[in-house]
Amino acid sequence: MADKSLNKTELVAKIASSTGQSQAAVGGVLDSLFAELADAVSNGVKVSIPGWLAVERTDRAARTGRNPQTGETINIPAGHSVKVTAGSKLKAAVK
Repeated sequence: MADKSLNKTELVAKIASSTGQSQAAVGGVLDSLFAELADAVSNGVKVSIPGWLAVERTDRAARTGRNPQTGETINIPAGHSVKVTAGSKLKAAVK
């Protein structure tokens, strides 16, 4: 069975080919997109690309857990996580 993954280099090459832009230009745009996305989400701003996806920071409450090796109860501090939600166009593309 073939590997069904697409890494950044392959994605950049496909976008460059379909748009006629250089791979360097496309790579720069993607790098900037991800940097701005990370900056916005880390500051609690929800980023939404209508129809495609939404990315937001979520809060996780403090909780108790268990060390699987020793069975000892441990306290896990509150923290943040990232939630990515697929939009209608992305969902339709999967069907």
